[in-house]
Amino acid sequence: AQLLPGVGAVVTCKVCSINSRFAKVNILYVGSTPLKSTFRGTIRREDIRATEKDKVEVYKSFRPGDIVLAKVISLGDAQSNYLLSTAENELGVVVARSEAGVQMVPISWCEMQCPQTHTKDFRKVARVQPQFLQT
Repeated sequence: AQLLPGVGAVVTCKVCSINSRFAKVNILYVGSTPLKSTFRGTIRREDIRATEKDKVEVYKSFRPGDIVLAKVISLGDAQSNYLLSTAENELGVVVARSEAGVQMVPISWCEMQCPQTHTKDFRKVARVQPQFLQT
C-alpha cells in the first residue's frame, strides 16, 4: 500500500523552484518512510514562519536543491499540490549547499554558512531534532 502524506504529517522535501510568493517542492519522505512516487508540495510565503509573516522573503528562506522539513497543512488532489508549512522552530531547511557545492552549517535560525568559503546565506533554518533527520 502506498503511504500518503496526511495532514499534520512531518515530511522531508526538496525545493524545486521558488518565486516571490511560494516555494515548490517534491515530497521525499513522510516521517522516516521514503515515498515510492513523487508528491508535489507548495510552501506559501505566509506559511514559512510563525512571526513577522509580512516580512518573509521566499528567496531568503529557501533555495532550489535545499532539503526542508515541513508539516502538511492541507491535502492536494491529483492535479494540485499539498500545502506545507515550516512555521515552527523544528521545521525549515535541514540541508543546504553553498555555491561552492559544500554542505552549509547553520549559524542561526535565519543563516547558514559555507565552511569552505565562509560565505553566509539566508535560510529558514530548522532546529533539527535527530529523529527526523534523513540524509
